Amino acid sequence: MTADAALNAARRTAELTALAEDPAVDVVVIGGGITGAGIALDAATRGLRVVLAEKHDLAFGTSRWSSKLVHGGLRYLATGNVGIARRSAIERGILMSRNAPHLVRAMPQLVPLLGSMRGRDRALVRAGFLAGDALRRLAGTPATTLPRSRRISREQVIALAPTVRRDGLDGGLLAYDGQLIDDARLVAAVARTAAQHGATVLSYVAASQATGESVRLTDRRSGESLDVTARAVISAAGVWAADLDPALRLRPSRGTHLVFDASAFGNPAAALTVPIPGELNRFVFAMPEQLGRVYLGLTDEDAPGPIPDVPQPTSAEVSFLLDTVNTALGTALGTGDVIGSYAGLRPLIDAGAGRTADVSRNHAVVESESGVFSVIGGKLTEYRHMGEDVLDRAVRSRGLGAGPCRTRDMPLIGAPENPGSPTPLTADLPESLVLRYGAEAANVLAAATCERPAEAVAEGIDVIRAEFEYAVSHEGALTVEDILDRRTRIGLVAEDRDRVVEVAREFLATAD
Repeated sequence: MTADAALNAARRTAELTALAEDPAVDVVVIGGGITGAGIALDAATRGLRVVLAEKHDLAFGTSRWSSKLVHGGLRYLATGNVGIARRSAIERGILMSRNAPHLVRAMPQLVPLLGSMRGRDRALVRAGFLAGDALRRLAGTPATTLPRSRRISREQVIALAPTVRRDGLDGGLLAYDGQLIDDARLVAAVARTAAQHGATVLSYVAASQATGESVRLTDRRSGESLDVTARAVISAAGVWAADLDPALRLRPSRGTHLVFDASAFGNPAAALTVPIPGELNRFVFAMPEQLGRVYLGLTDEDAPGPIPDVPQPTSAEVSFLLDTVNTALGTALGTGDVIGSYAGLRPLIDAGAGRTADVSRNHAVVESESGVFSVIGGKLTEYRHMGEDVLDRAVRSRGLGAGPCRTRDMPLIGAPENPGSPTPLTADLPESLVLRYGAEAANVLAAATCERPAEAVAEGIDVIRAEFEYAVSHEGALTVEDILDRRTRIGLVAEDRDRVVEVAREFLATAD
C-alpha cells in the first residue's frame, strides 16, 4: 500500500501534529541529503516507522554540490581499491537501469589526443577506459545502457567539443559514465519515494540532544520542539556529523565547479576530459548540463576549520580549473566567461596525513557512546548501499522487526515503473520537462492550477511556471531558495536568479 508522494507545507504541518500526538517511532534519521534520504527510503520499505529530520531544505548540503556524476569507480580501480570500484559500478548500474533511469543517463567523456600528450599517457588513458569497460561488464551493466569505450577521429572530436585545440589533434578517446540531470533532484525523488512508502519527511526541523533512544526535534519555522523516542537514531549529517558525535574525525575536502554558458564551449555534446598535468589518474571535466550550461570541475582541497553552510570557491581553485581546461582549448577562457560557481565539502574520514585527493572514499558506520549510529565518508553513487549497510547494523543491534532491504529494485518517483507516475509521456511535452521529471512530466502540467502553466518563468530559461508550482505543491519547497537553488538550478547564475525571484515569491504566496 503506497501513500501520496507529494511533500508540501500542509503535509509537513499534519505530520508534525501527528508526531506530537504519537512520538514513538522505529527510526529517526538526521540529515536530508542523499544518504539520509536513502536510509529513510530503505527503512520505510522494510515496514519501519521512520522520521527524517533536516534542519534546512532537502539536499541543502554536499548533495547539491557534486559533479552530477554517478561514477563507475574507474579512478578507484586505478588506485587499487577494487572493492569500492566494483561497488560503485554496481550501484551505477542499479540507478541507471532500475532506481532512476529517468534521472541518470550515459554521458560521453572525451579525452582529446593532443600533441602535448605523451604516448605513455595516451596508453594509460586507453588502458583505464578498457578497465572501465571490464568493470561495467562485471557489474552486469549492458552496453546498451553504457556504450563501450573507443577511439574516435579528429573530425568526431571537433563535432563533440567544437572549441577543442586543433593544432596537433590526433583524434580522441571516448568512454561513458553515468550523469545525473541534477543531484538535488535525485535527493528529492528519493525523499518523496520514502514518503510514498509512509516515511515522515520533515525539512526545516533541527535535531538536538540525540541519543540512541531519543532526539529533540525543533520546527525552525514555528520554534516549537518535541521529544521523539526511537528504537534507533541514525545520523547522516555529512560534514556536520561531528556536531552530533564529537568523537568522529572527519577531514572535509572542498570540490569546486565553475559555471559557463554552453556557448563558451561551442555547445558541446560530450564532457571534455582534460588530464591534470603531473597526475596519473585525475582530470578536470567540462560537462554539458541542463539550462544551457557547462560545469567545469573539479578540485580536491583540504578545508579545515568551521564548516560553513554554503562553502565558497577560492581564487586559486578558479585559476587551477581555468588553467587546466585551457590546455585543451583553442581559445583560452578567463574569469570573465564564468557566470557562476559552487563548492561542496566531501565528508571524508580522517586518515591522517596526505592529500585529500588520496583519501579513501570508503564509508564507515560508527556507534557513539550515546548509542547514535553515524554513517560517514562515502560518495553519492553509493548512497543506496550506505543506507542498506547502516540500517542492517541498526536492525541487528536494536532487534528491529524489519523486512529485507528492497531498494535495489525500487523505482523512484518519476521512473516509469513507479506506481505514482503511471501517466504516459506524449510528444507535446517539453524535452527539458521530461529530462527533469521522467514519467511524472505530464503530471507537472496536469496538476498546475496557475495561470499560463506552460510559459517559461523568464525568457531564455527552459523552466516553466508549472515547475515552480510543482516544487511547492509536490516537492516540499518552502522558500524562494528551495525553488531556485535546489528544485531548479536557476540560482547558480545571479542574473538569472534576479529575473525569476519575484515569480518564485508569487507561488509561495499562493501556497500560503
